[in-house]
Amino acid sequence: MQAVPSSHPHTFPVKFPSPAKLPLLQNPPVVPEKILPRAISISTPDTRVSDLPTPNSDDPMVAFWDYQFLFMSQRSETDGSIGLRVLDGAIPVNFPSGTYYLAGPGLFSDDHGSTVHPLDGHGYLRAFTIDGPGGGVEFSARYVKTEAQLEEHDPVTRGWRFTYRGPFSVLKGGKKVGNRKVMKNVANTSVMKWGGRLMCLWEGGDPYEIESGTLDTIGKVDMMDGCDPLHEGDGHAGDAWDLAAAALKPILHGIFKMPEKRPLSHYKIDAKRNRLLMMWCNAEDMLLPRSNFTIYEFDREMKVVQRKEFKIPDHLMIHDWAFTDSYYVLFANRIKLDFVGSIGALSGLSPMISALSVNPSKPTSPIYLLPRFSEDPIGNNEDWRVPIEVPSQLWLIHASNAYEERDDRGNLNIQIHATACSYHWFNFHKMFGYDWQSRKLDPGVMNLQEGEEEYFPHLIQVSINLDANGNGTSYKNCSSTVEGLKQWRKPSDFPSINPSLSGRKNTYMYAAATSGSRSTLPHFPFDTIVKINIPHHSTHTWSTGARRFVGEPIFVPKGVEEDDGYLLVVEYAVSIQRCYLVILDAKRIGESDALVARVEVPKHFTFPIGFHGFWAPK
Repeated sequence: MQAVPSSHPHTFPVKFPSPAKLPLLQNPPVVPEKILPRAISISTPDTRVSDLPTPNSDDPMVAFWDYQFLFMSQRSETDGSIGLRVLDGAIPVNFPSGTYYLAGPGLFSDDHGSTVHPLDGHGYLRAFTIDGPGGGVEFSARYVKTEAQLEEHDPVTRGWRFTYRGPFSVLKGGKKVGNRKVMKNVANTSVMKWGGRLMCLWEGGDPYEIESGTLDTIGKVDMMDGCDPLHEGDGHAGDAWDLAAAALKPILHGIFKMPEKRPLSHYKIDAKRNRLLMMWCNAEDMLLPRSNFTIYEFDREMKVVQRKEFKIPDHLMIHDWAFTDSYYVLFANRIKLDFVGSIGALSGLSPMISALSVNPSKPTSPIYLLPRFSEDPIGNNEDWRVPIEVPSQLWLIHASNAYEERDDRGNLNIQIHATACSYHWFNFHKMFGYDWQSRKLDPGVMNLQEGEEEYFPHLIQVSINLDANGNGTSYKNCSSTVEGLKQWRKPSDFPSINPSLSGRKNTYMYAAATSGSRSTLPHFPFDTIVKINIPHHSTHTWSTGARRFVGEPIFVPKGVEEDDGYLLVVEYAVSIQRCYLVILDAKRIGESDALVARVEVPKHFTFPIGFHGFWAPK
């Protein structure tokens, strides 16, 4: 399965060495860096000179190995917590006490010749605890002891043997044909702390609860336990697809051990109502041209205060979503069943994800506004099953925020901020550049030719206008626009905001982005944090030093103003194989003194790139 090619074939700005001709990444040679550079603002270039010889960072071989270093396995775990050294700056006296948790994969290869896609890597939870004003920073890291992890890891010999396929991988050193262990819940995608409980999430299975102090795994959590089946908001009688679903359920659940409902790894927190919002999908919907979404709202005691179920007559994939006061907002991605790929997927000859492909059959993108409380928030008797088709074909990656505003006549305007890419670029088989056949990572897939940046994930803004009077404006033909943010057009992802404004109007958005300064890796990995003032159309940036990359920024509030706080981000110094926790002053992004502190992780605990994090105040 491949994404449909664009009218301009993908060419890359540099010829990388062929991954297929290189050995598997074990301990590649360390390429010296001319100096350990301080993290710098773009407006303040580093002009220091060193006598150490340094390979050109734009050399294709150097760039290739720099990319590989982001995905090096880390097998070690901390025994308790360890104190970290503050390398630059100092922890501010007014920094709130709390812990920054970062979820992500930790292991990509076993001891028997198998490698897995980064999305199938076992969850490795990292924790940075900052102990109040002028306090130190403690670090701990442990694997999430999922069912798959316990089966594949021998704690006595400390060896690994992969037995689960996972959705994106094919085993080489284990059972291949007929391997039904598809749903490898690795709990590696996101992390949250709610109601005093710390949980790691994955896209296809129940969360795992973690003890917040030791990072010991408590066990799997069935968050729907005790909830009665619900069929709300759907007045349609059973149809042929219901019969097909009933036939598929025993196969998927009984043979492939897929849970009947799977939670999305992306949750939402409504700070205004003090609620946790989570969404579940039906397992069989991946194979049928219809989609079921069940949304639960939990209070601080983890009790269900609201749940709604929606059945949509379209074949959709949702990774992230948003909410407003009145709606759950689904910027949906259209998919379709790949019949040829399904044969290989079911037999074990190709990854399970081969059964699906993107569906670029329409030139628009569907957005579903699912009523959160009232069945008809604007009083137009509209059918929420009919999407708003925004005039651009985009594959949503991550949602930053959504909010609604009403004018004096009751008309509703909904704003959505997110990152999205082109259907022509997105490819289930090539995410992060991993090739399951060669078992290698190709950075060329993630870096396109100059002028093709719009294909890559970038920041977008969607505006939807709904007429309260029903004067010819409906969900089906309402006024809507979608466009890239004019003030920042460079490739970007992992958008975030001050979490207290989730679902409400915000001014600032932060994201990981590219400076574009490196010709061999111009688009990914990211090396910049961008702060965007949305209504003023202005941007400010902070960038790392040479051959260093960054992950998702997390906002830590400390004052009343929206940007009065700090940004936490992990910096990956691939040239020296080190990781740092970087603390930035959110108000001073773009200034030479934006860097508040840089904290060093011991080299023997250097970890691969993380996915999503969470700040838990003490």
